[in-house]
Amino acid sequence: QVQLVESGGGLVQAGGSLRLSCAASGRTFSSYNMGWFRQDPGKEREFVAAISWSGGSTYYADSVKGRFTISRDNGKNTVYLQMNSLKPEDTAVYYCNAVNRIGSTWYPALGSWGQGTQVTVSS
Repeated sequence: QVQLVESGGGLVQAGGSLRLSCAASGRTFSSYNMGWFRQDPGKEREFVAAISWSGGSTYYADSVKGRFTISRDNGKNTVYLQMNSLKPEDTAVYYCNAVNRIGSTWYPALGSWGQGTQVTVSS
């Protein structure tokens, strides 16, 4: 079973940047497609970005396309989310998870989540 630890969140002004990291335990990390989700209080968790197991393919929610970049380092068992041109509506707790896709929808593949990392963007 893969365990996940997210980090790198913080408080940033609109237009700023942050880089999130997700460190995964377990020797099977490199076999998983990985993704980022986010959740604002009172809202459902939403998909943000995904990357294939090899890193060769990436996918983004329309709301972050062109501003966020997902990447991974299988040697370090880590997936990253570079967030640029941040907006107040990006404020949320960000989580990573292994992902599966059904049609055009991405779903978390692991039954458990890490603690997440808070991103707050001030206007």
